Amino acid sequence: MSTPLVFDRSLVRRRLSRALKQGYADFLLARTVEDLEERLSAVLRTFSLALDVGTPTPAAAEALLRSGRAETVIRLSPVPEPGSILGDEEQLPFSGERFDLVVSLLALHGVNDLPGALVQIRRALKADGLFIGALLGGSTLTELRQSLTQAEAEIEGGASPRVAPFADLRDIGGLLQRAGFALPVTDSDVVRVRYAHAFALMQDLRRMGLTNALNDRRKASLRRATLLRAAEIYAARFGEADGRIPATFEIVWLSGWTPHESQQKPLRPGSAKARLADALGVKEGDPERNQE
Repeated sequence: MSTPLVFDRSLVRRRLSRALKQGYADFLLARTVEDLEERLSAVLRTFSLALDVGTPTPAAAEALLRSGRAETVIRLSPVPEPGSILGDEEQLPFSGERFDLVVSLLALHGVNDLPGALVQIRRALKADGLFIGALLGGSTLTELRQSLTQAEAEIEGGASPRVAPFADLRDIGGLLQRAGFALPVTDSDVVRVRYAHAFALMQDLRRMGLTNALNDRRKASLRRATLLRAAEIYAARFGEADGRIPATFEIVWLSGWTPHESQQKPLRPGSAKARLADALGVKEGDPERNQE
């Protein structure tokens, strides 16, 4: 069964390349790099060889080296970049079981085969290796999505996909397990950024390379009247008391380890050596303790 081609991957790379040349808007990436450092601070280990998969800039790789958490970092960049390997997050050009740590920040939401990408990352890790990633989640740009859909339906008589579908937090833990990771953990960080108007938000999206790269996108640009109407709807439905508008970005974090015999494992059902009732200091079936 072939993987649906949701994204035009070559267009994703061109959009990112243009954003980097024009001056990348790095406020979300800077936040995730800071969070990455904090999350790794709880891991009492130094990683000898790390891989950065597709992070839009070298910021994550630089942070790993600066902090001393990784002795060497190889960076797989989606666009040409000095000192990095040019490559695609969906086709890792590495032999198996090579890295102790793999990180990927704000990149994997744009792949067509996320389960396949996670499998390749797991295979690139040594036993007891760690993967930590951050990608945009399902509630990202919900205000813009709703406003564009309504405006296009009103002005152009129908709506087409304009904002990419993002992965849901509830699904990603299952994807980690399917990919063969042990001890999977997922959580999300919802960031709300305030703008003067919708056009300021759209400018930031261009400067992050996040404009529409869907395969099924309508090739013609939105009409000026449609954009103006979308801005009106955005302000009317979501505008705040001071006239500014919020934009939601959900950053979904996922982590997992490649299996190793030293890792904690769940006990088999019925293998407990102490009764719960004894631990609680009550008799089994005590009606006072069983009340709602």
